[in-house]
Amino acid sequence: MENRDSEQDAILFEPLLKTGPGYWLLIFVLVSTVLWGGYAYMTQFRLGLGVTGLNRPVFWGFYITNFVFFVGISHAGTLISAILRLCQAEWRRPITRMAEAITVLVLFFGAGNILLDLGRPDRVLYMFRYAHLTSPLMWDCISITIYLCGSTTYLYVAMIPDIALLRDRITDWRQPIYQVLALGWNGSHEQERRLQTAIAILAIAVIPIAVSVHTVVSWVFAMTIQPMWHSSIFGPYFVVGAIYSGIAALMLAMILLRKIYHLEDYLKEIHFEYLGQLMLAMCLLWFYFTFAEYLTAFYGHEPVEMSIFWAKVTGHYAPYFWTMVVTDLVIPLAILCNRKTRKIPGIAVASVSVCIGMWLERFTIVVPTLVNPRLPWARGSYAPSWVEISLFAAFIAGFILLYAIFVKLFPIISIWEIREGREQGVAEVTERLRGYLPGDGGLDQPAKAVPLTGFGPWTREIK
Repeated sequence: MENRDSEQDAILFEPLLKTGPGYWLLIFVLVSTVLWGGYAYMTQFRLGLGVTGLNRPVFWGFYITNFVFFVGISHAGTLISAILRLCQAEWRRPITRMAEAITVLVLFFGAGNILLDLGRPDRVLYMFRYAHLTSPLMWDCISITIYLCGSTTYLYVAMIPDIALLRDRITDWRQPIYQVLALGWNGSHEQERRLQTAIAILAIAVIPIAVSVHTVVSWVFAMTIQPMWHSSIFGPYFVVGAIYSGIAALMLAMILLRKIYHLEDYLKEIHFEYLGQLMLAMCLLWFYFTFAEYLTAFYGHEPVEMSIFWAKVTGHYAPYFWTMVVTDLVIPLAILCNRKTRKIPGIAVASVSVCIGMWLERFTIVVPTLVNPRLPWARGSYAPSWVEISLFAAFIAGFILLYAIFVKLFPIISIWEIREGREQGVAEVTERLRGYLPGDGGLDQPAKAVPLTGFGPWTREIK
């Protein structure tokens, strides 16, 4: 059995063993973009925030928009993966790791935007020297730190069996690293039991943490009395938007990895079908919350809020607002509602559209309110400088760079979960189906009960 599995899953090891010229070209482009972003940051560090478009009263702009956007994308992994694991969705197995990796890697860039917005990075120490738990900013710091630690642990624990496989298969400079990270894994039943228990506990724990993170991010806005921010709906509104953009980012990663590494036998049409249906549900939920938010503001007709409302709908920010509506609602809804267009090419278009639209949504939340402050200040204006745009591009390139490096160090598809699914998944699903239906459920042959903790004979491949 293990020999057949080794041959069948050999393609999953190829990204770690073979590197073509296209990969190095990509790395060159990404590193160049990151270095340009480093130059932009040094310019800001030397000259101050005056080189950006930030001003009074627009003290938040691209940096906070990007912060909310990147933290939202992080919901692609841990939250989706944890829910699918707890629901015992068998189709989750090929996608969990690439989703979890997105969560861990993108969080660094979300937090990095806060450092950019501070101007002086040493001001981060003030969060510890003068910490005050009544501050929503402190809640944000605590929740993101817990989320990063929990997501990293969740990703690492689920990779231990595959790291052990790499330890015994790869003999280059990476072998000592795998030796340490494998933690002495040998596939014993006791180790398997502990691993399954740890994964179950972490999956349960990270769901409320993930929900709380974007809720707290929304409270940084909603706890103020700024017009169009002071809203009790912001918590669930931000969480739904985060899941929506996270699914779109995950499917873009799946499509690219499927094409580049020929993973068609693992990332099948059915996976995109199910995720497409989930994204369609999030699209409708996003529209519901957006409609409710703007309807209540319009119906209340509070003068200061209405100045921002009309600035978005018919004023200076109307192009951003209506582009957001088209990219977040019209395009994905038209594609995902139709089974004929809900295929990989259509889903790729919808995912790109949603990523663009969700960034615009964050931008239209942040900037128009600050341009039209409640305080009796002069109306402001904001346009990002080349520094802000360069750093945004560098952060996107940096995330893709780290993801590309991750693919070269660890299997992007969980090998042990795939093999476990082959050996136990069919029997477990058959047994569950027998329990759902009356009588024997039409299943003439009894299903063999399989323990949930065993990973099967493939573990004998590990020395």
